[in-house]
Amino acid sequence: MPSHQASRRVFLAGHSGLVGGAIERAFRAAGYGALIVASIDSIDLREQASVRDFFAARRPDAVIIAAARVGGIVANWEEPYEFIADNLAIELNLIDAAFRSGVRDLIFLGSSCIYPREAHQPLKEEYLLSGPLEETNRAYAIAKIAGIELCRSLNREYGTNYLALMPTNLYGPGDNFDLRTSHVLPALIRRFHEAKLGLPDEHGAARGPHAPVTLWGTGTPRREFLYVDDLAAAVRHVFENVKAADVLDGLLNVGCGADQTIARLATAVQKAVGHRGAIDWDASKPDGTPRKLLDVSRLAATGWRQTIPLEDGISRAYAWYLDHCTDGAGAFVDPRS
Repeated sequence: MPSHQASRRVFLAGHSGLVGGAIERAFRAAGYGALIVASIDSIDLREQASVRDFFAARRPDAVIIAAARVGGIVANWEEPYEFIADNLAIELNLIDAAFRSGVRDLIFLGSSCIYPREAHQPLKEEYLLSGPLEETNRAYAIAKIAGIELCRSLNREYGTNYLALMPTNLYGPGDNFDLRTSHVLPALIRRFHEAKLGLPDEHGAARGPHAPVTLWGTGTPRREFLYVDDLAAAVRHVFENVKAADVLDGLLNVGCGADQTIARLATAVQKAVGHRGAIDWDASKPDGTPRKLLDVSRLAATGWRQTIPLEDGISRAYAWYLDHCTDGAGAFVDPRS
């Protein structure tokens, strides 16, 4: 790390979440002693005045935006207004306050769902806005696209160094295991774990050990997964080595460059958890986007690579779940409550 970086006052928004927690670990381990974080009690990122007052008081030199309202396919489908409204407010308030405060360096974290549903695979950064979005998470995607455009517009008009990183599907320590709002991989970990122990299902129905598990859709969609600590390493790498002026539209995909079907993922999680029951598929439920594989050649050209394989990452994520999200009987306990 360049010696001048360690003393910089970097505001990490969203440090308590899956992504923010990993970024905080990575930056503190690298010697960033002046890292700024804030609890939800001290700043409401959806309120402009609260954000502006925070920036005026803490005066960060750089900003990393990992704060967002996030959730899986069910939450996105049932609460589209909350997903677009909250995320638009969070990113606008933070990016605007950073610019008004003279912050020259900023990283905005988005999502691979910004790309069109039927775009060619793997997804290149230039495919943005080239076709219709996936309906099940369109509201969230539009909010993230707006964040990209905010950064791009400030760079073009005012010469800022605001980069937008679009991660693939993430998982790992600090993940959300609430079955209504979680993403697919943590949901699979919890469902297979509870079925292995014979705990009641999500409707309260009794069942025996290694009970069958019913999953949404057909299992045929393909997805890419990145362990969240690999993303954190990518954020630090970009923060220290990459300039927006050297990247088209300041936009970079972050992923591992390989995918698998949801059915294969389910089998891998089942093996890691030790569940020996059947897997059934409910084809009446939506699959979501048929495939999402990111082209990560832009980021790879800067010298970054994934280091944690999927099987190893799943085992680590399951170990974290057992340590932080279960009681003595193996039942779920939400560490966020």
